[in-house]
Amino acid sequence: MTGPPPDPRGQRLARRPALVTLVVVAVVLAALAALTVPWDWVPGGRLVPRTAQSLFTPAQIARAERYSHLQRVAGWTSYALSLAVLLVLGLTPLGARLLRRLTPRTWWLAVPIGALVVLVLDRLVEVPFWVAEHRTDLHYGISRQAWGPWTVDQAKGFGVSWVVTTLALLVAVGLARRTPRWWFAWAATTALVLTLAGSFLYPLVVEPLFNRFTPMADGPFKQSVLRLAAREGVHVDDVLVADASRRTTTVDAYVSGFGDTRRIVVYDNLLHDLTPAEARVVIAHELGHARNHDVLLGTGLGGIAAVGGVALLALLTDTERLRRWARVTGPGDPAAVALMLALVAVGGFLSSPVQNTVSRAIEARADRVSLAATHADATFIRMQRRLALASLADPTPPWLSQLWWGTHPTVLQRAGLPQSLRAARRQAQRSPRR
Repeated sequence: MTGPPPDPRGQRLARRPALVTLVVVAVVLAALAALTVPWDWVPGGRLVPRTAQSLFTPAQIARAERYSHLQRVAGWTSYALSLAVLLVLGLTPLGARLLRRLTPRTWWLAVPIGALVVLVLDRLVEVPFWVAEHRTDLHYGISRQAWGPWTVDQAKGFGVSWVVTTLALLVAVGLARRTPRWWFAWAATTALVLTLAGSFLYPLVVEPLFNRFTPMADGPFKQSVLRLAAREGVHVDDVLVADASRRTTTVDAYVSGFGDTRRIVVYDNLLHDLTPAEARVVIAHELGHARNHDVLLGTGLGGIAAVGGVALLALLTDTERLRRWARVTGPGDPAAVALMLALVAVGGFLSSPVQNTVSRAIEARADRVSLAATHADATFIRMQRRLALASLADPTPPWLSQLWWGTHPTVLQRAGLPQSLRAARRQAQRSPRR
């Protein structure tokens, strides 16, 4: 496989427009986040978490901490090794040399094969840790999934990752070859469109690969859910039940899609393991996401961030030092697949705290909506406790772990929300009106 010839003078990246795009995206994201993300978890007050001892017994705390410690060690080690492999392949001549040796000369064949090579090598270092994590899940009763179906799900996940990665790389490399100066602009536009399309299509195309969904049976509970949705002014295309109990003992629900594909999905074991009142509290949380258009908000922020990410990727791959390290001629060189995947991985790692800080704020707002819709403070706390016990959630995770990887508030923060909201309302009532 050979890369494209060196770019002639005047055909290098239009760096100034790319830099302007990056700056504008950063400003727009900051402004949108400030205006649309509900940063104040307890409006007019402050969140006072519950203590672990007030919710759990010492034995329950110790069991959750042991389980979480084992999973964190395996997960963090796996992630670190994965990132190291990508950096070695992307920022040294090894990756380009390997891809030129293993892939054909035709660029549009070289890109998917090169992506497959890099992703396989990356996954190989993670597999032992995934096995250890699943073994721990089985030992602690978190997972019910036998090794065969678990392996099939892992293969499906890898296939989805490879297809999505290949599509993105084909767009980037193809545009960089066709229009070296302005490829970032076209690729950024494509990334925005694909992000929006992916959010719309994901519940229709990807989710059915891992779960079977059936409409919730008509009955008093479904009717109460639909009445709750109507009171909250939320149009729900359907309420589906996922057959999650064949894989896990944890209970969950989520909202996915938007527009005509928006639906609320509940795990079948949520209906079995929780009381109807507790299940309604969980579903009211998901209705809170739908009422506040959180899927659309997350998709929009993600799409805009993707535009900035493409501009940054273009600027970095245009850097002579990085090109020399990776032994590639630029983003139009199919051997640059390893470099681009490494840079994307580093970007994902560095942006995780910001993404998850936004996620936790949005989840706290959905909890507030659930409490306001159900007026069931005691049930909400009881439900949070039961969810934590079912998933063996660490009540007091290390702060760095929560900052970097925590997508939701901790169970102690969530259980402290009802009392904190009541205190804020009392304070507001006592404050003199102006």
